[in-house]
Amino acid sequence: MSGAGFHVHGPHDHELEHATHGAGHGDGGSGMTNQIAMFTAIIATVGALFAYMGGATQANAGLYKNNAALKKTEASNQWNYFQAKSTKQSLAEVSRDLTSSVAEKEKYQGKIDRYEKEKNEIKGVAEKLEAEATEWDKRSDGQMHQHHRWAQATTLLQVAIALAAIALLTRKKWLEYAMFVGGVAGISVGVLAALHI
Repeated sequence: MSGAGFHVHGPHDHELEHATHGAGHGDGGSGMTNQIAMFTAIIATVGALFAYMGGATQANAGLYKNNAALKKTEASNQWNYFQAKSTKQSLAEVSRDLTSSVAEKEKYQGKIDRYEKEKNEIKGVAEKLEAEATEWDKRSDGQMHQHHRWAQATTLLQVAIALAAIALLTRKKWLEYAMFVGGVAGISVGVLAALHI
């Protein structure tokens, strides 16, 4: 309280004043405390971003794998259709070979030619679908690799934050250095993840 030039400190005011003056004068751990607090805030923020990216890439990997499965199913359907046409073509060939009528032979030969043409078209569609399925699989694998990188980066940052807490409690300088090494390692692995390496 103050009034007419007279000022009285309460216990809380005295502690705040002492902490304020001590922080600027190398008060044992205050500089270290501030440094660790700032480091922890920054690393926690970066870690949250890495965790988000890890989750996003994992979700993408699942979606891509699902797309691959759908394309594989479509390709399988086309191959089944191809097989059905092959069976019809074989039956038409047997019928052509067993008939003695020239008109009937021509009719069956027309069917055989049509089935052969249809089979080639179906085969092209099936092969295209298989190629698309393979591409979706590759994209899924790429996303999973990137997801693992994001997870590794996040883990290293979490270890760095844990080291920061221990360094703060024990006031050990070597733990503070280890905290910085862990943070740099985590960010480095995060950069690798961003670069798809």
